[in-house]
Amino acid sequence: MKWLEKYNHWLENENIDEETKKELRSIENNKEEIEERFYTDLAFGTAGLRGKMGAGTNRMNKYVISLTTQALAEVIKEEGEEACNKGVAIAYDVRHKSDEFAKIASLVLANNGIKVYLFEDIRPTPELSYAVRRFKTQAGIVVTASHNPKEYNGYKVYWKEGSQILSDIAERVTEKISEINDIAGIKAMDEKEAKEKGLLEIIGTDIDDEYLSKVKESSIRNNINKDIKIVYTPLNGTGYIPVTRVLDESGFKNVYVVEEQAEPDPTFATVGYPNPEDTKAFKYAINLGKEKNADILIANDPDCDRMACMVKDNNNEYVSINGNQTGAILIKYILEGLKDKNELPENGVIVKSIVTGDLGKNIAKAFGIETINTLTGFKNICAKANEFEKTGEKTFIFGYEESIGYVYDTFVRDKDGVIASMLIAEAAAYYKQNGKNLLEVLEGIYREYGYYSEDLFSLVLEGIEGQERIARMMKTYEDEYLTDIEGAKLINITDYENSIRKDLLNNREEKIEINKTNALKYELDNESWYAIRPSGTEPKIKIYIYAKGKDKKDAEIKVNNIKENVLNKLNSIE
Repeated sequence: MKWLEKYNHWLENENIDEETKKELRSIENNKEEIEERFYTDLAFGTAGLRGKMGAGTNRMNKYVISLTTQALAEVIKEEGEEACNKGVAIAYDVRHKSDEFAKIASLVLANNGIKVYLFEDIRPTPELSYAVRRFKTQAGIVVTASHNPKEYNGYKVYWKEGSQILSDIAERVTEKISEINDIAGIKAMDEKEAKEKGLLEIIGTDIDDEYLSKVKESSIRNNINKDIKIVYTPLNGTGYIPVTRVLDESGFKNVYVVEEQAEPDPTFATVGYPNPEDTKAFKYAINLGKEKNADILIANDPDCDRMACMVKDNNNEYVSINGNQTGAILIKYILEGLKDKNELPENGVIVKSIVTGDLGKNIAKAFGIETINTLTGFKNICAKANEFEKTGEKTFIFGYEESIGYVYDTFVRDKDGVIASMLIAEAAAYYKQNGKNLLEVLEGIYREYGYYSEDLFSLVLEGIEGQERIARMMKTYEDEYLTDIEGAKLINITDYENSIRKDLLNNREEKIEINKTNALKYELDNESWYAIRPSGTEPKIKIYIYAKGKDKKDAEIKVNNIKENVLNKLNSIE
């Protein structure tokens, strides 16, 4: 069915509500908008769904939510009666319609005879992971678009281990979606009936207490001076209550919350783009930090699965520490602490993504700890925790990505901004007690392990034409890559889609044991490398660059050389 036929079908479908039809009629003279909304179906992948809200098959709305949930229900029913009885835990964030979408998903599942545990109000995404493990459910759902702009929402699915689904389950859900003919014909049970039948149970604050107790138990050092001053912002998301509670109950009493960003706000009026990776999101926190003379500023994204920080330097200015740097500091802090307590496991492992830098890996190596690379996404990082739990072969210590996601321990199987906020506060307090701020700690790491510099930039290409151009960029660059960048020679290429690593120096190819993904990595002979991949959740192609130099300036020059050359090459691909 072509896009215009789909549009008309929605207008004529008696199961589509009048409000939705009114929205569709308002664009009847805008062919480009109609095509954009109906040219494809919002794709369900291993990251679930994510897209702009609105009417249409390529938008987040109650019909797409119902369809996806019915497909998930069919997969769970295939697992048997026990899986249906185990049920599904559901959480949601602060965004427009998040509560409505979560309720719809709950009642669709209930109509299929599947038990649902629904949080009573907004909760951080990592608590959903905890709830899946706590209630031993078959699956979990969280309605969130993470750090995307206010126009977006999303739907992430978890499996019984508490981690996000991998391709095996995602492909089954996708197949079930394709078998459902009428997107508006999905049935949902009445809420009262679902509760009376024991198919809908509301989760309250008891689970909050359990989860936060586990977070506090993951403290590395309790006997340190915690008088440091912290400014915290949840960026109007779900982190306010859990993070401030953990910090307070852990002994951090000088915590100042950005009032304008404390309460939930689906419009994110004070920040616009609620991504703490972008230092613009720290504007209010910096102002409060200067007023309170804070040592560190901490921010979470709206669903509180990620954490970013800024640190006061010796000139009383606040400097951002990026994801790789924060990961390196946390690895140093955690491994030092475990070693001091004689709790460093002999078979311990750090897990990171293929586009995360190697500084943390080198620190871990110095402690005798192995680092394993996975594909991007915490579904892959925490899949390793699941694997080790079954085999007992290794002990998962810490997982992280350059995109400010971190998890310590395994009671949560996803990145966790609550745990990360507590640990970075601890690290700042511990090192201050020893006469250093975190910037000085980072400088010491560089002196010991080498100076690393990096950059991540994206080319945003929206709409149908944008998606097509991204595909052309990936294909063309695969065939016409740069062999020389300012005198640095290309020596290795890793093609993750075809699971091949090419050794150009020895003219050899080898298969690599890693799940497939659309990504390319290029290694140069000056200890630099870069990777290119399309985003799985946003209309952009992402380029990651890393370099090691004899000093900071040398490393930065290498990064800038790569960026300029690769950007010119990509922009030349029409």
